[in-house]
Amino acid sequence: MSVVDRLAEPFDREETERRPVGLALLSGAVAAAVLSPLAWIVLRVLQVDTDYALSILARPTTVEITLTSLALVAAVTAASVLLGVPLAFLTVRTDLPFRRFWTVAVALPLVVPSYLGALTFIMAFGPGGELVKLLAPLGVESLPSIYGFGGTTLVLTLYTYPYVFITTRASLLSFDQQLVEAARTLGTSRWAAFKRVTIPQLLPGIASGALLVALYALSDFGTPALLRLDVFTRVIMVEYNAFGRSTAAMLSLQLLAITAVILAVESRVGDSTQGAYVGTSPDPESDTTVSLGRWKLPALLFCFVVACLCLVVPVAVLLVWLLRSPEAATRLGTEFQWGFAVNSTKVSLLTALVCAAAAVPVAYHAARHRSRLAELFDRATYVGYAMPGIVLGLALVFFGVWYQSTAGGISESLFGADYAPQLYQALPLLIFAYVVRFLPQSVGATRSSVQRVDRSLTEAARTLGRSRSAAFRRITLPLIAPGVIGGAALVFLTTMKELPATLLLHPTGFETLVTYIWSLRESGNYGEIAVPALALIVVSGLSMVVILSQED
Repeated sequence: MSVVDRLAEPFDREETERRPVGLALLSGAVAAAVLSPLAWIVLRVLQVDTDYALSILARPTTVEITLTSLALVAAVTAASVLLGVPLAFLTVRTDLPFRRFWTVAVALPLVVPSYLGALTFIMAFGPGGELVKLLAPLGVESLPSIYGFGGTTLVLTLYTYPYVFITTRASLLSFDQQLVEAARTLGTSRWAAFKRVTIPQLLPGIASGALLVALYALSDFGTPALLRLDVFTRVIMVEYNAFGRSTAAMLSLQLLAITAVILAVESRVGDSTQGAYVGTSPDPESDTTVSLGRWKLPALLFCFVVACLCLVVPVAVLLVWLLRSPEAATRLGTEFQWGFAVNSTKVSLLTALVCAAAAVPVAYHAARHRSRLAELFDRATYVGYAMPGIVLGLALVFFGVWYQSTAGGISESLFGADYAPQLYQALPLLIFAYVVRFLPQSVGATRSSVQRVDRSLTEAARTLGRSRSAAFRRITLPLIAPGVIGGAALVFLTTMKELPATLLLHPTGFETLVTYIWSLRESGNYGEIAVPALALIVVSGLSMVVILSQED
């Protein structure tokens, strides 16, 4: 089963062990830490004059931004489902040639940051782009504009559909096809069996991936900024840079309200589909492969086109930049330093380790001690993932340096430099932001692994005189290690790509691949982006090996 799919596994309501107070307190502390940035944003908004706050929310531009953001989320989510579900079915249930190769090829776009994809698409399909130059001898002088809503939807879809692909693939791998065969023997038609048996089994996985896509599309900053689409994240950053801190805070709170609505909708979908899970395992000896027949060539072409758009186009553009700017490769010791890659790897690895350690008590508490409190702590970790990186970054900036003498004691104590000046632009604050943002990925993977550990094993250890902690160390921890490692790999991957929080919080002089690429983009030195961008893709790609290995 895939690591990403474990983010939305249904809860088993059965409580089988007495809940240790210490474990509950530890889980609660982790949940409180994740929720703390949200409190800082709310406190900042409370300082805004009520009339001014209402005027911000009622502006025609705010309404337009809201509608555009919602439309973008809906379009990207729907398009990702239309891409991800067929690709998952082709690589799991059909006789598609080279299925393992295509599985890796169509999952790899997850390692390419969407803003990097947007940048390369601009240089390939934009005015005077590489593709326009190639088609010029054929009389093609221009292509449809890559900027705006359509281009943003296309790029975000190409680099977020792997979430739906991986979660749907996990559902297909764990789905017992004999259920469909049993329905067929009862006289049900093929379509009716698909509608009544297969779809309910796959819907939770599809909904899980769709949730990740929706949250990503809502929170992404780099792609809309590059493709000139005014959505919440872009406008919030513009307001922040223009010292419109009150407006940025109000828009951040509104963005958080929208993410809360998305989570509520997903929660209802998850509750309605929990009954679809059947406690059976697929029969490894049953042949459930669907023959594509004459559709084999179109299926191969479909996979080829998707892989080309997501992988070949950005890599080809980066290689062209590198070949056209050979001087960029000779300046690696000056402008570009491999220390940037080391910095990115270091903070990503530290974040992955912290997330793995913090996820274990929350996941174990949620999986082994069923209660409303355990569920509350578990769900609280999702708030950080739902909080866009730019909002999280602003919350921690407010906490570290906000100083407003006209607001009196509250401003100086809660947001002033006197409160925590040593934290602002410090590495611990950056890592804390990453942990808050990506902890749910590790919690979901670890919780899923805990749920699959046979409780009788730990009970046997207890009857032999082992303490609760000793039984956990000797029995449970080794068995859940693959899930913990897989979740950490996913955290590492997403941390490597994170842009807005890194731009706002990285320490002065602490350059990473992400910040260096963005600074080159702002200065227009596209030829020098190739080396750090390729380095980012390669390092991030290594974590995909661990993630895909979890299917076994």
